[in-house]
Amino acid sequence: YRSFYGHLAQRFCLRGKAYRECFENLFVQHYATVHRLDTNKLRSVAMFFAHLLATDALPWHVLAIVRLTEEDTTSSSRIFVKIIFQELSEQLGMRALNEKLQDPTMEKNLESIFPKDNPKNTRFSINFFTSIGLGGITEKLRQLLAKRNSTFA
Repeated sequence: YRSFYGHLAQRFCLRGKAYRECFENLFVQHYATVHRLDTNKLRSVAMFFAHLLATDALPWHVLAIVRLTEEDTTSSSRIFVKIIFQELSEQLGMRALNEKLQDPTMEKNLESIFPKDNPKNTRFSINFFTSIGLGGITEKLRQLLAKRNSTFA
């Protein structure tokens, strides 16, 4: 990954809505075909989009297409999401990332990454982020899961 290209794309996205929409479509296309990329390309593409997200050049609603469940992801898509969130954590810092993810206006965009629909999916998301060293961003999900478990106990 060369940061030059991330900065260039950032400038395009901030320049106009038409450019930003093109990069939004590129995110959707790349996520859908991420299993075709070799490891180095996958890493570069994920870092590229992480940069655009971290700088708010790309709106975070693009993450709504990511459904983080065992059934809906492949190993490649999980690696892609892993790299994006690790890069976001590195670029923004854990505190700022957590604040961004906890923002009530972001909840709708992130409900597929942090699913609350059933305990199995919730647990999968918690375990995924914990395994990549970002368990802190799942605190809300952990509380929800504990609350559900206590009501059934």
